[in-house]
Amino acid sequence: QAVRWHIKLQPWASPTPSLNYEASRFLKYISTSQISCEHMNLNSLKGYSETTKKPWSICLDERFSLIHRIRSKQCRLYSLGLGSDDNQFELSMANSGCEVHRFDPSIKSAHIQEGRHLWYHRLSIDWRDPNPAIAAHKLHSNTKKLGTVLNEFGHQKIDVLKADVESAEWKILENLILEGVVEQIGQLVFEVHIHWPGFEVSGNDSTVVRYWYSLLRELELKDFRLFHTYKDLSKPQMFLKKEAFNASSCYTLSWVNTRWK
Repeated sequence: QAVRWHIKLQPWASPTPSLNYEASRFLKYISTSQISCEHMNLNSLKGYSETTKKPWSICLDERFSLIHRIRSKQCRLYSLGLGSDDNQFELSMANSGCEVHRFDPSIKSAHIQEGRHLWYHRLSIDWRDPNPAIAAHKLHSNTKKLGTVLNEFGHQKIDVLKADVESAEWKILENLILEGVVEQIGQLVFEVHIHWPGFEVSGNDSTVVRYWYSLLRELELKDFRLFHTYKDLSKPQMFLKKEAFNASSCYTLSWVNTRWK
């Protein structure tokens, strides 16, 4: 397929650009499930303990592939993070027989295997690969795009991609969409941060929100459906540096790729 350079921006929410209208449309969109999911936690699986600090919700309904791939010990989880000590979700997925790869630039060794199913990689997943011709990029040689890592690891598919990347999620998501990598993923569980535009996202406030919304609509066009939203009330209640719209600065959103049966 042809390489795309830009996502398709959705029309403005109102006849003239307005932050109120954009914010209202966006917040309603991320708070409305598009598909129902009956089974969203790992309690039904052995080796799971209830101490997860955040609900990283995955859909384990029979009509989607994940539960079948867990049962047949063929599932694969990629977890993108930055120095988080909350790895309960990763451990429970590994305990249920999934191959788990955690990418975190703060890990001390390049690759660490813990147990049969859990690997830690000192890699930061980014929306671009470093350019070796640029001196500053040499510092980031452990930074790669997800598509590059999939090729290097010889992985065709990821059953679950979990990301808590402190505001890099918008550009990473854009990269996954533009390069078609998102189609190799069965479920996405992303923490999104909306207290500021995010790394390398520019424009005025209404432009930023329209871009966020357009990105998520692109997921919908790729047959992803939102099935769970967690609004984090423990974080500052901020929307683009304002206490407005009754929004939290942080939401955890879960989508299932309905093409994956």
